[in-house]
Amino acid sequence: PYKSDVIPFLNSIDPLAEKIGAVNTLVREESGYRGYNTDMPGLYRAMISDGVEVAGKDVILLGAGGVARAVALLLLEKGAKHIYIMNRTLERADNIAEEINGYADREFATPMGLKDYPVLQNGSKYLAIQATNVGMFPKTEEAVIEDEDFYKMIEVGYDIIFNPMDTKFMKNTRMAGGKAYHGLKMLLYQGIIAYELWNNIQVRDEDADRIYELMKKALQKG
Repeated sequence: PYKSDVIPFLNSIDPLAEKIGAVNTLVREESGYRGYNTDMPGLYRAMISDGVEVAGKDVILLGAGGVARAVALLLLEKGAKHIYIMNRTLERADNIAEEINGYADREFATPMGLKDYPVLQNGSKYLAIQATNVGMFPKTEEAVIEDEDFYKMIEVGYDIIFNPMDTKFMKNTRMAGGKAYHGLKMLLYQGIIAYELWNNIQVRDEDADRIYELMKKALQKG
C-alpha cells in the first residue's frame, strides 16, 4: 500500500520505477535503499520467455489505468515502434498518450476509443496487450472488445490477467488465428527479479520453468 509513499525516503530509484511512480522492491545500499518496480520488467521477461518480440512492433494497448500506463512506459523503453492506447473513456487514453509522448519526445502513442479499431485494419498484424481487469475471475466470459474483426488484426495477444489462465480475450485471439498468453509468467518473473536483486544472483531459466509449472498446477487445482 506504500508503493508511492515510500519514494521520498529512498536513497535512489530505478529510472523506470521513477517514471511509473511506484516501487515494490527495496534493495539495501550503503546509505539507504534503492527502489525498483519489478512488475514491468517481469512482464518483459515473461514475453521474452514466450518468444514475444517488442522492439519495432506496433502495439495495441487495451486500457488506460495505472497498469496500462506502466505497460506503455515499458513499451517505450523496450523499443516498440508505436502504441495505440484503446479505452472506453477516451480522455483517460488521451492523458496517458500525452505523458508518454512527452517522455518519447515524439508521437509514440495514439489514443483511441474502443470502437475506433477499424481505422487500424490495413492488413497489419499487431501485438495486443490486455491491461484491464475485464475477464478476471469470476467474470470470466467478458472481454473489453468482443468484435471478431478486431481479433483478426492480432498476431500475438498478451493478457495481464492470470486467473483464469484462459481468458475470453485469449480465446478470441486464438479463434482468429493469433497466439495468446496470460499473465502468470509476469507474476513469476516479478518475484524472480526481486529475488535476484536482493541476492545479487541470476535465476537459471530451467529453475524458472520448473517454478512456473508448479504455479500452473496450483492455479489449476484452485
